[in-house]
Amino acid sequence: MSGTGSVEELGALSARARALALLRIRSRAVAVAILPAAAAVVLLVAGAQGHIGGGAWDAVRWGVTACAVVVLLLAVAVAAAVARARPAVSPTVPLTEEAAPDLYRLVRDLADRLDVPAPSAIALTPDCDSWLEDRTHPAAQQRATDLAKGLSGDRRGRRVPAAPVLVIGSPFLWWMRVAELRAVLAPVVAGTGPSAHPDIAAARRFVRGLDAAVADASVPGQGAVRRVPAAFVGWIARMLLRGCRGHAAEMERCVAAAASVRAQGVDYGLRIVAQEQVGLAYAGWDRLLTRVALPAWRMGRWPSRLDAGVVSALTELSRRDRLAEGFTSRLGERPACDLLEEPGVADEAASLLAARLFHGGPAESGPDWSPVDWQQYPEEVVDRKWRTEAARLHRVLDSLGVSAGVHRAPAAEPAGTAVPTLARVIDHLAAPGGNAEELAAGIGAAVARDEAGAAPPPRGGGPADGAQAGADPDPLDLWGPVPLPLFPLQPPRTGAELLADHVVAMVCCAAVDTAGAAPGLDWLDGPALLVDGGRRSDLGAPVLSLVEDGDAEPLRSWLSGVGVRTDKPVRLV
Repeated sequence: MSGTGSVEELGALSARARALALLRIRSRAVAVAILPAAAAVVLLVAGAQGHIGGGAWDAVRWGVTACAVVVLLLAVAVAAAVARARPAVSPTVPLTEEAAPDLYRLVRDLADRLDVPAPSAIALTPDCDSWLEDRTHPAAQQRATDLAKGLSGDRRGRRVPAAPVLVIGSPFLWWMRVAELRAVLAPVVAGTGPSAHPDIAAARRFVRGLDAAVADASVPGQGAVRRVPAAFVGWIARMLLRGCRGHAAEMERCVAAAASVRAQGVDYGLRIVAQEQVGLAYAGWDRLLTRVALPAWRMGRWPSRLDAGVVSALTELSRRDRLAEGFTSRLGERPACDLLEEPGVADEAASLLAARLFHGGPAESGPDWSPVDWQQYPEEVVDRKWRTEAARLHRVLDSLGVSAGVHRAPAAEPAGTAVPTLARVIDHLAAPGGNAEELAAGIGAAVARDEAGAAPPPRGGGPADGAQAGADPDPLDLWGPVPLPLFPLQPPRTGAELLADHVVAMVCCAAVDTAGAAPGLDWLDGPALLVDGGRRSDLGAPVLSLVEDGDAEPLRSWLSGVGVRTDKPVRLV
């Protein structure tokens, strides 16, 4: 036996040993549950045969029997609750074989080379990761049957096989080349081998069932009739999970190690280069979400080509960062997204799911939640964002009774309404006693009100979620009543940060309206101000000097250099 084979076999044996340890915990729990029943049977048989008798023994016998009945009923109730608990399934975009025949063929060939079972289906996740996910629970099984056909080519709607689903990070398909994707997926697909072992599969089902029972017990809003039994089931499940934690973690580590060793024979040299691309893709994806997508989501727009944007973001990163030089030379090779029949459709579905996971947007487009192309982004997101924030800034100034100085509203407008000029903002923040803290608090309260008013309706599977007869089920339904977003991108912004953002927006509006500037998109930094066709990234420091220290001179110098007129009204929304 070769050295690699020995290591793989050792890892597999270790994983099975840990699985057996988990199953022994389950067996001990069953033994504890039936122990009173066993004692009751012994006492009843002994009494029937005349070995014991009398008042004391009768009391003991019937007391133990009653205790056994109660314990058995509780055990059956806990077992039923654990069996019925629905394990969380990662929200993904299902990918049928008709939609990606070449990708399915690549995965099938990869499984054949690794001599492991092929995954039952393929799905996309809007994240930079790939994994195998067991969806053998009846609820998940039915959903997989409805939305995907297995790699075996089944066309008759039968239940998919027990093999796990292969979940692939959608950014990988657009940034990686076909050979790189195959190298990255090799150790993941190799994990289907250990997953097919009966002991490992049973141990995983046991742990997932306990985890799902704990999650069900912690669901808020349950009445007293359900809360008390759920709390008891949750307590039992937590106790068993504490005993399982170490064995489960070690089992998964051994499974991963065995799969990695098995995959070494497939494109091992290329895997090193491909792993570099994984790290680069993650960096570009994170910047794209936090700097580019998040401002659009907050405006009620969702970029419909996020995965395509990853390529632009990483190409720009390669241009700016010498560490990434040379990566763009790969772009001449066949991209992995060519393995899809309609890459744009898959990109749009993954982009909408990303908006739901990371921001909490609705499940479908609507008047206040519409897609936006990258060509439309500067005008429909950046410009609108700036003018919305500038309008909010002036509303708060109005509510605080801030004077407009020499810039008064026309006579046709209501008395006391100030013309929205940049000078009004600068004069207030630079004036002695121009209380920036009060303005920041007002901005924070206004943002909170606006975001609360624009919050999506609660998720419950009804018409508010876009559920229709014959439509695909919501991919988040299997998560249960978990509030969205599941993975918020950024912590709440402070009042001072919001104030600085709003002042920057006001400056940009004034630059666009009075100095010929234009809104733009920077793939790594998001909304950008373009002056004479070039991006100006030096606005932050002068604005912070004004907001934090009340020093307007740096900003006035910047405005003078760009040619911005602070006394001219700006257009608001």
